[in-house]
Amino acid sequence: MAKTTIDVVGMTCGHCKAAVEGALNNLNGVSEASVSLEDNNVEVNYDDTVTDRAKMTEAIEDQGYDVK
Repeated sequence: MAKTTIDVVGMTCGHCKAAVEGALNNLNGVSEASVSLEDNNVEVNYDDTVTDRAKMTEAIEDQGYDVK
């Protein structure tokens, strides 16, 4: 398992948190995603043999948020 922190622009509320966490948690290979609205990021635990940062970025951007 691997862990990464992704900076996300535009998250401001509980709906934003739920959208980003849901998108990542539904991604094959992600075991846990946890958004911090205060830090404007999401910590992701994932299997790096199944998924990668590019796929996670795409999942976040598909929800309407930008990744730094």
